Amino acid sequence: MEDVAIFPLNAVLFPGGILPLRIFEQRYMDMAAACMRNDQPFGICLIKSGKEVGVPATPEEVGCTTRIVEWEMQQLGLLSVKTRGEQRFRIRESGVTASGLTRATIEFLPDDEDTQLGDEFPACSKLLKAVIDQHGSQIVSEPMEFESASWVGARLAEILPVPLAAKQKLLELQDARQRIEILDKFLKQHRLSA
Repeated sequence: MEDVAIFPLNAVLFPGGILPLRIFEQRYMDMAAACMRNDQPFGICLIKSGKEVGVPATPEEVGCTTRIVEWEMQQLGLLSVKTRGEQRFRIRESGVTASGLTRATIEFLPDDEDTQLGDEFPACSKLLKAVIDQHGSQIVSEPMEFESASWVGARLAEILPVPLAAKQKLLELQDARQRIEILDKFLKQHRLSA
């Protein structure tokens, strides 16, 4: 069990994913400063109820820890950061501090049961390679693992126009093969391919 700050967002982050953030609320500026100073991660969770700004939102129970890998402050009061997802977790207990920051006791979830992607889902890896060729390192970070069902599935879940509730369910899955099968069906149904 570990205690982390939680940043509820209208976004779902997977391990290894890149998530740029623009931080302007004081509670999150303080959180980001503390995380950078102490080299600590914080948690990203999809908002279950509430809004990103103002009164603290209620987060989903399963999220992903993330670490700030780049930052800049081009204007006072606006911090731009690039974060990289690390590990999935489940919230066991949470509360809101006096400053309005949600903190939670979390339990890390085991890594996906990963399998080799092989040639079984060619549309998935082909589409992902095409998107990366077009957009490059701003959407994914090294190492690229096109043979990993877990890595390809996570990257596709991040970039495809899938509803946030569905992305959340994909994040909660323990089985990388099941995730890639669902995404492959989505591609076929929507005729999305490279």
